[in-house]
Amino acid sequence: MQALKILLATSACLVAPWLYAEEAKPSLQAAPMDLPVLQDETASSGINQQYTGPWEFFVGGGLAVLDCNQDRMPDVFIAGGEQPAKLYINASQPGQALVFKPQSLELEEQDLKQVTGAYPLDIDNDGFQDLVLLRVGRNILLKGGADCRFTKANKLWSYEGGNAWTTAFAASFEQGQNYPSLAFGNYVDRSAPGSPWGTCHENDLFRPSSKDQPDYHERTALAPGFCALSMLFTDWNKSGELSLRMTNDRQYYREGEEQLWRVPADNPPKLYSRSDGWQRVLIWGMGIAEGDLEGDGFPEYALTSMGDTRLQVLDDEAEEDRPIYKDIAYERQATAHRPYTGEDLRPSTGWHAEFDDVNNDTKLDLFIAKGNVEAMPDFAAFDPDNLLLGQWDKKFYEAGLAAGIALPRHGRGASLHDFNADGLLDLMVVNRKDPVSVFRNLGAKTAQGTQLMGNWLQIELAQHGSNRNAVGATIAIKTGVPSQIRRIQVGGGHASGESGFVHVGLGVAERATIRIQWPDGQWSAEYRVFANQFVLIKKDDPQVRYWYPQ
Repeated sequence: MQALKILLATSACLVAPWLYAEEAKPSLQAAPMDLPVLQDETASSGINQQYTGPWEFFVGGGLAVLDCNQDRMPDVFIAGGEQPAKLYINASQPGQALVFKPQSLELEEQDLKQVTGAYPLDIDNDGFQDLVLLRVGRNILLKGGADCRFTKANKLWSYEGGNAWTTAFAASFEQGQNYPSLAFGNYVDRSAPGSPWGTCHENDLFRPSSKDQPDYHERTALAPGFCALSMLFTDWNKSGELSLRMTNDRQYYREGEEQLWRVPADNPPKLYSRSDGWQRVLIWGMGIAEGDLEGDGFPEYALTSMGDTRLQVLDDEAEEDRPIYKDIAYERQATAHRPYTGEDLRPSTGWHAEFDDVNNDTKLDLFIAKGNVEAMPDFAAFDPDNLLLGQWDKKFYEAGLAAGIALPRHGRGASLHDFNADGLLDLMVVNRKDPVSVFRNLGAKTAQGTQLMGNWLQIELAQHGSNRNAVGATIAIKTGVPSQIRRIQVGGGHASGESGFVHVGLGVAERATIRIQWPDGQWSAEYRVFANQFVLIKKDDPQVRYWYPQ
């Protein structure tokens, strides 16, 4: 064990030298936007969970946000590593403190241990959210039922689960299929000679073998594997065909890189290569976030790593079928390469990444969970999470200190979600060997306390038949030019997934127009809605419905 810690520490010698240059900390000039106040309510939240364990649990540490009792208030399932994962039911009152109640799970304790992360989705189209548990060892599919009851469904759905060290997941409903395709990203093959060096495990794709019920007995190997820590199905070029993007940890691979797979329906996956325009990028890839920063329908990607975060945009001179990207993190002030407060100038270690609008000003913000791998001496020990607020000049402003999230914890997975139905995004962060952080968004900081921020919408999609929650849909929200774009996806982040309402900040706009591109490619008519509403949209319905928190 001690030897492995020493080996892990050697990665510091590979970090770019410029990261060690002496320079001033980022200036904390007057903020050009509303600064959200995120109040730490960990102690009173009722959540008591930590992510712990030996070196297999240096990575992972995720949570799944889902509504498991159909009251539209988001509940959470939290990985524990060597400790059992736990389920917490949301008992918060609208606009009030964040409160959760533990819920026992009628499952074998051994199945709840060794969990690295979790993702929610409705696999069998019964209207209940199911759970995919990523584990060190056999992965588990949990079938959701009424009142947050879950049953193990590996046998029912013909999913063997494997014996790998699984750290990443993504899912999509491919055209013509009634059930989702499931992609699993695996880390080091611990049984291979010479492990851990150069022994990254192959990744797995399971496509449904039946149209009558979920059946995942057929595995397609995604090889080579380069120690994936996050993956995401994405329509990178607006072609309507999803590709599978993976971010990989260079610590253990040989001759590896970041990967992008073609996944054409009814055909084998195939890697994009140099001849296709794919460029070799080597990072300690830990998390992926997708967001449309320009509102043009082409997604941008944040990739976390040790040292600088990458922010990739499709090269506007690239041909439409060539995935050529350029990094804009430096010019957008989004590298987040070292702690923004404190005296530690050593490089940061980034994990979960997520785009969302935390201050409701219509600009996407970027949250990054931070934390030393374990005790790596050449990386920052005090490494607070980042809250990078989007600005009108397209640059990002670091607001982590002002927001109140610059705490001495060791972040891994996370979720930005409205846990108390007040239109403000709250924050939950899973920490290694520290309690899960629970932050409530109180609004914009003022000299006297807080005040309301911008207007907002929260949107829930539904459709009949298969893919009930419209995974793969695109939501276009228009209050001005350009439109804001959101996508319904399962995957990305760091071992953490979420389902439920999609949040959109509207700024000062009191109305908005919504259009949906459903997973089959069909566009809806325009829906005109008022701000500050929970909007329910079902495919082919001529009007929206509203949900009012009780």
